[in-house]
Amino acid sequence: MELLSIVVPCFNEEDSVEIFYSEVKKVLTDCDFEVIFVNDGSSDDTLSKIKGLACEFSNVKYISFSRNFGKESALYAGLKASVGDLVCVMDVDLQDPPSMLPEMISEIGEYDIVATRRVTRKGEPVIKSFFARMFYKLFNRVSKIDLVDGARDYRVMTRQVVDAILELEEYNRFSKGLFQWVGFNTKWLEYENIERVAGETSWSFWSLFSYSIEGIVAFTAVPLSISTFFGMIFSIIAFLLLIFIAIRTLFFSNPVAGWTSLVCVILLLGGIQLFSIGILGKYLEKTYTEIKNRPIYIIKETNIDET
Repeated sequence: MELLSIVVPCFNEEDSVEIFYSEVKKVLTDCDFEVIFVNDGSSDDTLSKIKGLACEFSNVKYISFSRNFGKESALYAGLKASVGDLVCVMDVDLQDPPSMLPEMISEIGEYDIVATRRVTRKGEPVIKSFFARMFYKLFNRVSKIDLVDGARDYRVMTRQVVDAILELEEYNRFSKGLFQWVGFNTKWLEYENIERVAGETSWSFWSLFSYSIEGIVAFTAVPLSISTFFGMIFSIIAFLLLIFIAIRTLFFSNPVAGWTSLVCVILLLGGIQLFSIGILGKYLEKTYTEIKNRPIYIIKETNIDET
């Protein structure tokens, strides 16, 4: 029988850990599985809850970071620690319904990846849902890979797919993009949005906005062309204005006046220059962090035998 490894990143999820394991155990009665909890520097009793489960159930493994490294690092650590023939990535808050696992597992064979997407965003703030949809549209326009609208990290993958993802050892990670970049045959299962079973999300609007910027920068260089585009447009406009002013002065002896308009033009051009420099700086930042070659995460303690 194939072993299923379930990778579960956790950050301040003390109220959800035990409920999550109980729900997974209910639906995987005929499946050999292990659950790998990755404690991403939680400040509450998340690690204690996980250790309690590990003492009671031999198929519960855990990795605890020395500090908060972020969900992407937790996902990578869990995938690297997994040994199953099939690997599943899930959120601990049960917004990824465990009831879908049997169907997802049954589809593996014909497909290399069985992934999930939300078809509704019921319960989310309207503005958050709007910007989420805009992100997918923008990402697909500027990137060479296509993200499915509403795609979740929740998916079951073969060992071959996981090994391919683990070969991508970049420090700046955007898993949704990486899952698509490696390719393989994927089947998408749809479900309606489910609210958290307990606790509060650690993802604020601004953290999600920052995460979306990271994703765009990680998978396209199109923003770098924006400064070139603006530069060409305003150079053409400036050249045409110079011709207009010269003709007006020669034929009508009407020197150009208007300090207000001049200041507005200067501020506009200055803003565009700073915006372009900011884009360039973002890419330089990514290059800077990559060449440092720092570890993606640091493990403080674990019950997984690294050998």
